[in-house]
Amino acid sequence: MSSIFSKSVFGLSLVAALASPAVSGIAFDYGADKVRGVNLGGWLVLEPWITPSIFDSAGDAAVDEYTLCAALGADCRDVLSEHWNTFITQDDFSQIAAAGMNHVRIPVGYWALQHLDGDPYVDGQLDYLDAAIGWARAAGLKVVVDLHGAPGSQNGFDNSGKRGAIGWQQGDTVENTKIALQALAARYGGDTDVVTAIEALNEPSVPGGVNEDGLKQYYYDSWGVAREASQETTVILHDGFLPTESWNGFMSASTGVYYVMMDTHHYEVFDDGLLAMDATSHVSNACGFVNDHVLHSDKWTIVGEWTGAMTDCAKYLNGKGIGARWDGSYTGTAGFGSCDGKSVGNIDTLTTDDRTNIRQFIEGQLDAYEKGNGWLYWTWKTEGAPEWDMQMQLAGGVFPNPVTSRQFPGQC
Repeated sequence: MSSIFSKSVFGLSLVAALASPAVSGIAFDYGADKVRGVNLGGWLVLEPWITPSIFDSAGDAAVDEYTLCAALGADCRDVLSEHWNTFITQDDFSQIAAAGMNHVRIPVGYWALQHLDGDPYVDGQLDYLDAAIGWARAAGLKVVVDLHGAPGSQNGFDNSGKRGAIGWQQGDTVENTKIALQALAARYGGDTDVVTAIEALNEPSVPGGVNEDGLKQYYYDSWGVAREASQETTVILHDGFLPTESWNGFMSASTGVYYVMMDTHHYEVFDDGLLAMDATSHVSNACGFVNDHVLHSDKWTIVGEWTGAMTDCAKYLNGKGIGARWDGSYTGTAGFGSCDGKSVGNIDTLTTDDRTNIRQFIEGQLDAYEKGNGWLYWTWKTEGAPEWDMQMQLAGGVFPNPVTSRQFPGQC
């Protein structure tokens, strides 16, 4: 597929010329209304920590969806089809809406849209994504369709489909990513009453080696791809793990590019200094993150992934076969305490203090992120990670239900 824009990444005048200001409007007013929602993580893109049983049954070599399907061979389709059929259903969408949310973000990998030579991945996810659009429509929810995994991996994380070295931007990986994105945009271009946004790429890691100028060109091209399919779809750009405000001036309204949103992710469990904080300090840190970065963005900005977790105890959270910083089983860490009840469990396996502290941290982050344009929690459902599982937390009084209620008001 040819590039929508054949120009340098700084050719703003050409973008302005191609952008049409005469649009009919989008089905969700991102400038006025707050995004309140949740990610359906681990459903159409598998992650070992969300569904460890699937990976345990496939042996030690299965550390991501790529190696899972390589290990399972012909059985992979049956295993994943069973998972897709049962992990998320229409009832989940009803529960999400009943808690007062208005959005779901649904990750999908490129392999759902195209098969590349040598890939062990299986397809079939799009039938479930189609169903999810219908379920969201019935529940009154909006959907962010998120391209979560790119050929070669854009970040080296298992959540990209393939753990290890970053191979995106090598060979024809970017062109193939655009082909996948074009297919997604075209498929749902007629569903803009529900699919109000499409995320060009989840978490491309500039610090990890992704070329920033190349990423900018891809983002320009993604905007063009989306506009070919629909004039009303918001295009979401992840900040690439750079300060959100560092993208100011890029694809901004002043350059003639419309309906663009920034997505930034905020976790406080992957660093020893953050893990050492108490709940009040965690809240203060999240509030500072918004004040220092989100509120200085020149685009709509959401915190598209975040969690109530204050430990990295969830089984396989750092990767299958890798331990936790919290209990010192992660190489090179001294540890902070026990992971009992946090690695695998439910709300009842958390202590009373843990439940109270997680609720305080969640509420502080809700207040912080609604100072911007809103939030999407990670994640809706797990097999047993109580610090991360919103469905479990809502039922157990750890996540506010409805999401606008507060036991710890005014923290930011």
